[in-house]
Amino acid sequence: MPGQRNRRRKQEEELRRQSEARAAAGAAAGPWEVLFSTEDHREFRAFVHRLYASGDLPTDAEVVHDMLCGRLVHPTVYRLRMRRPNVQG
Repeated sequence: MPGQRNRRRKQEEELRRQSEARAAAGAAAGPWEVLFSTEDHREFRAFVHRLYASGDLPTDAEVVHDMLCGRLVHPTVYRLRMRRPNVQG
């Protein structure tokens, strides 16, 4: 097809730039810190609501909610993690 080579090259270049930007952002951020972990979903939701209502989260922090799905032997675990950017001084 006409123009497919150029389109593919542009897409590959854009993907390369995005991956480099993600790698730089990941290197600039600090380690993940677990704020809360529980097996009870209601307890987890209550903690998240209290955390956001209190306003204690820094504005520059990344917050991630993990749900580690359980099976017969292991229960499901709900975890809240936070990462702040490294401060270089």
